[in-house]
Amino acid sequence: MKRLLLCTLIMATFSAAQATDVPTFSTERLSASVKTLASDAFEGRGPATRAETKTIDYVVAQMKAAGLQPGGDLKDGQRAWTQAVPLLRSQIIGTPSLKLTLGDQQETLTQGDQIALRAPMDGSTAVAIANAPLVFVGYGVKAPERQWDDFKGVDLHGKIAVVFVNDPDFETGQGDFGGKAMTYYGRWTYKYEEAARQGALGLLVIHETAPASYGWATVKNSNTNAMFDIVRKNPSAAHPQLEGWIQRDLAVQMFKHAGLDFDTLKKQAQTRDFKPVVLTGESLSANFKVDSKVITSHNIVGRIEGSKRPNETVIYSAHWDHLGIGAPDAKGDRIYNGAVDNATGTAALIEMGRAFAHGPKPERSVVFLNVTAEEKGLLGSEYYAANPLYPLATTVGVLNTDALDPHGPARNFTISGSAKLGLLDDLIAEAKKYGMSYTADPSPEAGYFFRSDHFSFAKRGVPAVSFGSGNDWVDGGVKAGKAAEDDYTAKRYHQPGDEWQANWSFTGMARDLQLLYAVGNELANSDQWPNWSKDSEFRGARDASAAARK
Repeated sequence: MKRLLLCTLIMATFSAAQATDVPTFSTERLSASVKTLASDAFEGRGPATRAETKTIDYVVAQMKAAGLQPGGDLKDGQRAWTQAVPLLRSQIIGTPSLKLTLGDQQETLTQGDQIALRAPMDGSTAVAIANAPLVFVGYGVKAPERQWDDFKGVDLHGKIAVVFVNDPDFETGQGDFGGKAMTYYGRWTYKYEEAARQGALGLLVIHETAPASYGWATVKNSNTNAMFDIVRKNPSAAHPQLEGWIQRDLAVQMFKHAGLDFDTLKKQAQTRDFKPVVLTGESLSANFKVDSKVITSHNIVGRIEGSKRPNETVIYSAHWDHLGIGAPDAKGDRIYNGAVDNATGTAALIEMGRAFAHGPKPERSVVFLNVTAEEKGLLGSEYYAANPLYPLATTVGVLNTDALDPHGPARNFTISGSAKLGLLDDLIAEAKKYGMSYTADPSPEAGYFFRSDHFSFAKRGVPAVSFGSGNDWVDGGVKAGKAAEDDYTAKRYHQPGDEWQANWSFTGMARDLQLLYAVGNELANSDQWPNWSKDSEFRGARDASAAARK
């Protein structure tokens, strides 16, 4: 009761400090939407399953009730509630046969235990790899602008590369990649892409919890189910046939058999002078069939048309999908409910739409974009950004919400990554009115900037941020907030345990949505065009379309 009274007093204080035109957000409705979307009836909201239809029906019904208009694909001159997203869906049929040869010994590998092999995304309908040689190529990075090349002319055709996750700077915190903060070179997605460019038959990423920023359970659960990709004209240009992860202990064993020391090799790989190392006498064999086909998933799109400049657009975004039904946990639970990730963001999107629909009509249009297949590699947002319903050049900015904290209010907020842009300045200025401060991403080495849907827009120049709940809780401080974060990452993130909890107050989330509303509403009723900092890698792409904003 004391905590409840404390939170009530705090919220009242914040409310008194707000501008009078900022709406309040219902904690009851937020909780109800998260509870529904994360219920077992929605089966983990997997794309291209019956749960997708159920999710779309629910979200569209909620958007209609909130007062939004459809903003999706044009059909006979009318907007639909969805944008069709064609995807390549690939799934391993049955149990893959995986054998590691170490000299005269052969070890059978178990999918999900020592190795997590992804269904191939290069268009293969079967994989039959016999004794492919293994080559260690450091961090798998080729960065000419940094005079860095982990491949140094090695021929990887018919071979499988083995790499560390993250950047070469991760452990030392200094070097050619900017220190601890992850660059795109550190993302496993980049490493697969580069392996394809190098002509490799496959690539295996060595899992270590700290540089990956998550444990093996997350790797297993995220990589051993159906895989998705956007439909590509030449998929093998972006994907080698074999993509997967291996446990650190297995990598140590492989290196030791080849007469190599794991820690020594890692130190060598952290230098520009590193050269590829063949794991002598070692090979991998893999045999399995693949169910590969093109399916259609959907982004959900609500909209409020602007009163004065309808062709200029502010976007609020969140992904609706999660992992669906997968491998059982220790309790036998197979449904990956995705309450925090990202029923919270979808509930926020619905309520943000309600706030705009019930308030003064904005001068610019506001789009509420609920994207699919984020968990499969930001695919729904990638498709939208490549095929925008509303031009990117006149998209003012993107405010993304992903995995919001359903507990009480915090004294701070953050964003994914360490990008510098005007949208962040706007958030910082507005947050002061709520007694909140900005805390830089506490784990830039985790590469969160590249792991949320705003990145699909950012890399095309559109100013975009992914808002993150703060960890300095009003009730309990940083100690309580950090404990909750650690507990979620260890026990719930990408696991069946990510379920709605009756004790979630949603008071912090409701307050954070007021902040996000205030920033978006200001953008929607002004003629300003936020931009990236002058030294940002995304500034050039934005400036290239400047003529469209004059």
